[in-house]
Amino acid sequence: MAFGLDTFGDRWTLLVIREIMLGGKRTYSEFLQAEEGIATNILIDRLKHLESNGIVEKKRDPENRRSFVYNLTDKGYDLAPILIELIIWSGKHDDRENAKRDVLEEIQRDRTSFEMKLRGK
Repeated sequence: MAFGLDTFGDRWTLLVIREIMLGGKRTYSEFLQAEEGIATNILIDRLKHLESNGIVEKKRDPENRRSFVYNLTDKGYDLAPILIELIIWSGKHDDRENAKRDVLEEIQRDRTSFEMKLRGK
């Protein structure tokens, strides 16, 4: 468990992974638009951390050669079941009004299909 927490166990790292899997975000500027409001220095650090751990890969954006696109690797997509469990747990215990219940409902309807969607299949 210590290895997992060292690799992806802080709030921002998991939120970047969530934004890629659920939000389809791929660029630095798209990650900055997440509702949680990640600071630029933290985002840079987390993206470098994820890349150095083989969870994301960074490539030049073919549409804008000055920018980069971030994609999950197979190792990153293997986090899908963990993300699903966090969503289920959060849905059970998060009573805030802005909690996104639609994702939880989609998981409850068909977890297998939802996981395949997260994995891009």
